[in-house]
Amino acid sequence: MQVLCIEASARVARSLSRQVGRRFVEQLTAHDPAISVTIRDVGSQPPPFVSEAFIAAAFTSEADRTDAQKSILSASDELIAEVLAADLIVIATPMYNYGMPAALKAWFDQVIRIGRTFSFDLARGDFPLEPIQSGKTLVVIAAHGEFGFAPGGIREGWDHLVPHVLTAARYLGVSRHHVVTIEYQEFGGERHAKSVAAALREADRLAGELADAFAD
Repeated sequence: MQVLCIEASARVARSLSRQVGRRFVEQLTAHDPAISVTIRDVGSQPPPFVSEAFIAAAFTSEADRTDAQKSILSASDELIAEVLAADLIVIATPMYNYGMPAALKAWFDQVIRIGRTFSFDLARGDFPLEPIQSGKTLVVIAAHGEFGFAPGGIREGWDHLVPHVLTAARYLGVSRHHVVTIEYQEFGGERHAKSVAAALREADRLAGELADAFAD
């Protein structure tokens, strides 16, 4: 199994999403040492933002691209190759201002690309975009400073991180997903400690479940 782990936090040593994400990956490889893992730290090394030149290059056929256009797409090509090779994608990310960190959004914008990860055909009617790959599994590990984002919670509807990630990930070939969340980070105290402990337990359980599933 090939695993791609995306780390999106601007924090490094104090990042809870990184901590739980690394724990999950470590447990995966403990169950099966043959698992190969690629770590892509977009939090520390953000991909470039999409530009007008990038869009022009992406929508130019490969045979007609200039050397300059190929250079513009080189970072995207590298990131897409990692996605295409992965059976399991792990996205460890904090919620910033109720949504994705800019670095994670930049990564999605680089890897969701016409002709590489999705096709476009108006003959499909109202849904012309279609992912090229399928069958990948996604694990989202999300750290929230606040709490109560689940249905019925006091902040229901405020989480624009996980729904956005799940919607966009479809165009990477994701067919199945799991979500692990940490809450109360800005509050600290016992509630936060229990949330972190629960996330670590769920990461351990999920690692075992997925390692077994991919081994079958």
